[in-house]
Amino acid sequence: MIEHRNTLISEDLFEKRFVCDLNACKGACCVAGESGAPLEQEEADLLKELWPRIKPYIPEKGQQAIEAHGVSEIDDDGDLVTTLVEGRKECAFTVFDERGIALCGVEKAWKDGAIPFRKPLSCHLYPIRVVKLAEHDGLNYHKWPICKPACACGAKLDVPVYRFLKDALIRAYGEDWYVELEEIQEAWSKR
Repeated sequence: MIEHRNTLISEDLFEKRFVCDLNACKGACCVAGESGAPLEQEEADLLKELWPRIKPYIPEKGQQAIEAHGVSEIDDDGDLVTTLVEGRKECAFTVFDERGIALCGVEKAWKDGAIPFRKPLSCHLYPIRVVKLAEHDGLNYHKWPICKPACACGAKLDVPVYRFLKDALIRAYGEDWYVELEEIQEAWSKR
C-alpha cells in the first residue's frame, strides 16, 4: 500500500491494466452481484431528490422497484446500496440499449443535462473499491471474473487501472491529488 494524502493506495492500481469493454461484457456489473451499487447516504438522498427527473430514463420494471422500495436499500451485509429489480436482478437504475448492453440511467440523465449528479461514486470508481479506515480511504483493486474482457482490453491498450479511472479519481479526491498520484506512480515505476 502507498500512502497519499488521505488515502492508502493498493499497488494493483499501478500494476493491473483495465479498460471497460462493453461490447464484450454487456455491462454485466449493472446486472450481476448479490446487491446493488454501494452508496453514501448523501448519494441516496440526492437520488431520492432527483428521482422525478431520473424516472423518465428508467424502464418500467426499474420504476416499479423504486416506487415500491425507494432508490436505496440496506443489503444483507448492512450496507446502503441501490435498489435491485425484484430484489435480485439488475440495479433498478439500469437501462438496456438496442444491443442489450446495460447502462446507467442516472448517467444517461446526467449526460442529457437533466440532473447534476453523474452516478454513484462506487460505480464511477469501479474496479476500485474504497474501504473507509480510521484516517484514510483504502483504495483497492477489485477483481471480478465478469471483467476479464476489461482486463484484456486494458492489457492490449496498456492502460493502468488508475489512469482508466482518472475522471472518477479526480471527482473523488481532486485534481491536485491526481497530479500527485501520477508523480507517485512515476517514482514507483522506477524503483
